[in-house]
Amino acid sequence: MNSEKVIKHLRALWRTDRIIADIRLRHLLVGLGLRAFAALIAAFGLLMLELSAYFGLVQIWSATAAAAVLGAINFAIAAVLFIVAGRPPSGRDIELANEIHGTSIEALQVEARAFQAELTGAVHHPLSTIVPVLVPLIAIIVRNMRKTTRESAPDASSEARS
Repeated sequence: MNSEKVIKHLRALWRTDRIIADIRLRHLLVGLGLRAFAALIAAFGLLMLELSAYFGLVQIWSATAAAAVLGAINFAIAAVLFIVAGRPPSGRDIELANEIHGTSIEALQVEARAFQAELTGAVHHPLSTIVPVLVPLIAIIVRNMRKTTRESAPDASSEARS
């Protein structure tokens, strides 16, 4: 397991999550703005339209029929505006961010599996993890012992002569 890879994947995951959240937040704000604008139009414009249409229709139809027609038209306008405001975000940005997010998750899972396999191997075969460290250590100890033997050999031969 490589910790640099894990950190790189976590950073990519964090960045893509931020991008996805930012895109969704912008979409939510735009949708909310459209809904607020739709409500404003429904409140002021509709009042005037209703009033003028009502007075016009009362001369042709009865007061009840004129009010019912205007109410149905109001509901149709509001439904169209809510449908436009509720559209899902479209565009390449969200698709790309979701793709990178998925790739980062898969890479983290691969790293986690590699770490788990390494850890399992170390638990089942503890010597397999110690041997790569022991071999160079043994070589260093042997070299040091040879040096001390060579250094002590001339000293011992000089003492034997005396």
